[in-house]
Amino acid sequence: MSRQVKRWIAMGVFAAILATVFVMLGQWQLRRLDERRETNATVEAHRDLPVAPYGDVMTGPVDDDDQWFRVSATGTYTGDQFQVRYRSLDGAYGSEAVAVLETTEGDLLLVNRGFLVRQPGYPDGALPAPPPGEVTVTGFVRRNDRGDEAAMTPHENQIRLISSDALGAALGEELVNGYIALLESTPAETDVLRPLAAPALDEGPHLSYALQWFAFTLIGVVGMVVLVRADLRDRRKERDASAREPVEAS
Repeated sequence: MSRQVKRWIAMGVFAAILATVFVMLGQWQLRRLDERRETNATVEAHRDLPVAPYGDVMTGPVDDDDQWFRVSATGTYTGDQFQVRYRSLDGAYGSEAVAVLETTEGDLLLVNRGFLVRQPGYPDGALPAPPPGEVTVTGFVRRNDRGDEAAMTPHENQIRLISSDALGAALGEELVNGYIALLESTPAETDVLRPLAAPALDEGPHLSYALQWFAFTLIGVVGMVVLVRADLRDRRKERDASAREPVEAS
C-alpha cells in the first residue's frame, strides 16, 4: 500500500469521525428544538385559562405537563424564606426569593416571590420580608428544578435550585409539590422584587445551530473529495511529465 493511499485512508477516517460528531450535534439541536416547541405548546395551552385554586392543579407531583397553569392561594407567610442564587432575568443577574405560605386550607406552599437584581460590584442583597398578615397570591405553577441535590439543599437559607422536596426535608415539614411563580399579590409585593413572567414563545437558535452543524458535515465531505481529486490530478500530471521526458541514448 502506497504512502498516498495510507494518507487518503487517514484523511477518510478523520473526516468520518468529524462528520459523525457534526451530525450528532445537529440531531441534538433538533431534539432541543422539539423540546422547546413542546414547552411553548404547554405554555400557550395553559397560561390563558381562568385562574384556578392551587388545590385543583397541584394535586400530586407536578410535572412538565402541569406547568404554566395560573393558580391562586390565600394564606400567611410563615417567615421561612430562601434565596435562590445565580439567577438572571431580562439580561440582569441576581437572585430569587422563595417563601413558604401556609394556606387557609392548611397546606405549606412554596411561592417564588420574584427576582432581586444584583447591583454591579456587589453581592446578592438581603431579601425583603414578605407582606405581613393574610395575602392572596396568583402565579404560574412550576415543577421542581432538576439537578444536583446539593444545589437544592439550603446552606444559610441559600440554594441554587428550587425543590419543594428538599426544602420540606430541611424544614421537617411536608410541602405541596412544586411551587408558584408569583404574578400578583394582594396586598402588593415590594417593588424591589420583579415578577417572573412566562417564557418567551420563540423557538430559540436551535434550528439555525442544527443547520450549521449539518453544513459543517457537508463542507467536510466536499473538502475530502476535493483533496483526493487534487492528489489524483497531481499524480497524473507527474506521470504525464515523466512520460514526456526523452530517453537517454545508451
